Amino acid sequence: MKLIVAVDNKWGIGKDNNLLFRLPDDMKYFKETTLNKVVVMGSNTLKSFPNSKPLPNRINIVLSRSLDRDDCIVVRDLNALSAELKKYSTDDVYVIGGAMLYKTLLPYCDELLITKVFSDGQADVFFENIDNNSDFKCIWESETLNCNSHTIKFTKYINKSVKAF
Repeated sequence: MKLIVAVDNKWGIGKDNNLLFRLPDDMKYFKETTLNKVVVMGSNTLKSFPNSKPLPNRINIVLSRSLDRDDCIVVRDLNALSAELKKYSTDDVYVIGGAMLYKTLLPYCDELLITKVFSDGQADVFFENIDNNSDFKCIWESETLNCNSHTIKFTKYINKSVKAF
């Protein structure tokens, strides 16, 4: 299982249930990476999408105790999520948010795709600073790019202590 996220320079990931920045290069990267794959999210992440609709051309799995939808797969707990994910190749599964789901599933992700934005987005939700976590190692960084007046860099981390889910 993989995880994909954009973080600001304080490892912030969102504010008021929205993204911190509008970054066309990052959106393109996210879309190309997750297209025709399985995306796993919490209900607030689903609600943050345009018209609260699932992402097209992906299998959308939502972890929620209360949500009832026909346009995506809803699982009620981590056991049900684990059972559902066994249907797919772990290489095709991407955790896409929000903060609680990132925190819960981080130990089970073998690869993290992190877009680093060198700005302060005034976030109210944060991702763990994995540069300070010895279980994770950065194995790739892109060149820095300028996107919508922000400097960004794509990175890839591996989890040296992945747990079975």
